[in-house]
Amino acid sequence: MPAPTHPRSSGPPADGVGIRLPWWAVALPAVAFAVLLTMILSPGQAHAAAGAPVLGQLIEHTLQLLFR
Repeated sequence: MPAPTHPRSSGPPADGVGIRLPWWAVALPAVAFAVLLTMILSPGQAHAAAGAPVLGQLIEHTLQLLFR
């Protein structure tokens, strides 16, 4: 015995709400954007590290491991 199927509607839902996002799905990207924008607009407060360049050492070590 076949199961009854429901026809698919191609229009928007009857109640007018398609997808509801949780509050954090909007808040987290907005906060991240604000933080990054603040970092870009105020570069005068950034200070260089006094130690050895860690990023350069990491890249050099990674390349040595890849091309052994």
